[in-house]
Amino acid sequence: MIAGDGREKRDAETRQKWDDSGGQFARTTLLFGQDKMEKLFAAKVAIFGVGGVGGYVAEALARSGVGAIDLFDKDRVSLTNLNRQIIALHSTIGRYKVDAMKARILDINPDCKVGAYRMFYLPETADEVDLSAYDYVVDAVDTVAAKIELIARAKAAGVPILSSMGAANKLDPARFLVADISRTETDPLAKAVRVGLRARGIREVKVVYSKEPPAGQFPASNAFVPPALGLVIAAEVVKDLIG
Repeated sequence: MIAGDGREKRDAETRQKWDDSGGQFARTTLLFGQDKMEKLFAAKVAIFGVGGVGGYVAEALARSGVGAIDLFDKDRVSLTNLNRQIIALHSTIGRYKVDAMKARILDINPDCKVGAYRMFYLPETADEVDLSAYDYVVDAVDTVAAKIELIARAKAAGVPILSSMGAANKLDPARFLVADISRTETDPLAKAVRVGLRARGIREVKVVYSKEPPAGQFPASNAFVPPALGLVIAAEVVKDLIG
């Protein structure tokens, strides 16, 4: 018998007993503690944009135990999404992204309350959404105007918001940073949003951005940068929710 085998067996049995008694969030509870898990179970998060970034945000929040997630997007899954989006499969092509993501979340955690809203968040549709109903808002939309409107309305509602900056034309998933938008550099999207927010008297908002200069002019993407951005956002949301 290999030395230490008995201890390894006991450790494995202890882990199994914890998994059996603690359910699917047992390992997360070991890390966060039950009190903080209760905060996640009670939290309601809105995710605007369910593409290469937003899909991974939703995935990680669902696996972390967030109790209610509302999804906003009007796009359908297309063939070109298969290179980077977690909901994009040949079997989901043509489906609304919010519907595909809702089904996936419920397969991960059937107890999660999921809202799927087939809409683009824009200045002209913003009145349709009451942001005050949420504990946290995630901005993973693509357009500058939508980002500015969403940030401004979340600020007005007093709801925490985390905004995704550019993921297109990037090659290094290790260069994402969490910062106030006033401290961003290199990112053209961040600059455009920053200018637009200042015009509305807003100078502070938490964002995730990369210092990596864009590799080209056209919106190219890959399998590892948008997911990395989404996971950084999800981690920050979870940390903020549990305090």
